[in-house]
Amino acid sequence: MAKLEVFLRKDFDQLLEEIEDCILEGSMSASLEDSSDFVRGGARCSVRVFERYSMMGGNRVSLSVTLFQNETDEVYVSAIAAGGSQGVLFKVNTIGEEAFLDELREILCP
Repeated sequence: MAKLEVFLRKDFDQLLEEIEDCILEGSMSASLEDSSDFVRGGARCSVRVFERYSMMGGNRVSLSVTLFQNETDEVYVSAIAAGGSQGVLFKVNTIGEEAFLDELREILCP
């Protein structure tokens, strides 16, 4: 499992669109599996679950991205990639997970 967490001062909707575009245009096999959006009072939360095929691992890898913002200007982004490892008892070859997360890291942490 690979994880990235950052706070950014960006427009929430623009950032969400950038993330979706980055992931979906970054791989032929990438797809948006599901999404959820929630607003309550001054807070909002969006969750996106992406999936793509990993050539390195020979399997599919998922990437869950959560954006959260309350009354502040900062947007909290948490991204977790999973499913790219091989092995029954131990995680082996997590390169696919890291590679999927690296696409997102390029736009979040330039």
